Amino acid sequence: MRHPQRQFRALAALAVLLVAGGLTPPASAMPAGPAPPVLHAEGNRLVDADGAPHRLLGVNRSGSEFACVQGWGVFDGPVDDASVRAIADWRANAVRIPLNEECWLGTANIDPRFGGANYRAAVDGLVRRVRAHGMTPVVELHWSHGRYTGNSAGCHDLHASCQKPMPNARYTPAFWTSVATAYKDHPEVVLDLFNEPYPDRATPTTAAAWSCWRDGGTCPGIDYEVAGMQDLLDAVRATGAKNLVLAGGIAYSNDLSGWAAHAPHDPAGNLAAAWHVYNFNSCADEGCWQRTLAPVAGRVPLVAGEIGENTCAHGFIDRVMKWFDDRGLSYLGWTWNTWDCASGPALISSYDGTPTPFGAGLRDRLRALAS
Repeated sequence: MRHPQRQFRALAALAVLLVAGGLTPPASAMPAGPAPPVLHAEGNRLVDADGAPHRLLGVNRSGSEFACVQGWGVFDGPVDDASVRAIADWRANAVRIPLNEECWLGTANIDPRFGGANYRAAVDGLVRRVRAHGMTPVVELHWSHGRYTGNSAGCHDLHASCQKPMPNARYTPAFWTSVATAYKDHPEVVLDLFNEPYPDRATPTTAAAWSCWRDGGTCPGIDYEVAGMQDLLDAVRATGAKNLVLAGGIAYSNDLSGWAAHAPHDPAGNLAAAWHVYNFNSCADEGCWQRTLAPVAGRVPLVAGEIGENTCAHGFIDRVMKWFDDRGLSYLGWTWNTWDCASGPALISSYDGTPTPFGAGLRDRLRALAS
């Protein structure tokens, strides 16, 4: 999801990146508690270690993709135990945590108070608290490096201060090497490769967009060398990490029409498709879902990493949740932040878990499913 309500500050020029080796959170053990399951893709289902089907149902917790690069913090709002417990009280079993690759790697343009080791430790603290409440942490790359002059939204910054059409070859593989190294011994943590690819906005044909999506390289219309989904998956697996990995489609992850034909090869056999939907997306009705999602969901696990609407109501996500519930699929609402639910959209009006009218729809559905 983009952040139209945020104003971005100009950042200093980027210096040479520190060597990525050893860029991991502190070597602290995960806390004792009701640990979430270690998930694996078995056919088109997510299953736990006993082979029982499992759905990821929960929320996104935005903030760590933008606060650090804007120079004022790591998170937007509290991420202490009480605020994480409030998510669990909705009967969520998963929390998706957006990340910023420059902040994680500690590039020279990032305030060291909010980047590098401090950022990684703060993110790891949230991951551990999510896990301690029995919920699956989903860590994902949201904002990345690379100047893209074709961005109609006005984000032409070289740095990771907005959503770029694709990952970059310069930093993103190093980012995933570091993240996967940090969590390869905690296989309950899910890794989401790239938030919302949109090479289709830059490349001349859909076929070229899907080729760029998987293989990267020099992509028409994109100003930097691209790292494809295969490059990122290879970086993860080269560390020895066997964690479940998610890969979103094109058109801001709203188009999965070419996903099955272009899926990257996973030697670990633990890959799922990710999809995002809002009421203002192109593929936002049951007919499109049946045409484009059902074939993918028949082949691999499907996770709707972001669902939402900008109406401050929940009529649209009610339809999405019903379609996914009828098929036993996973979904996570955007977002657990106290923004204007008509522009965010935001699930809550307070970090104690008080829902907005939009959020009430997700909360009530999660509680009904849990009971």
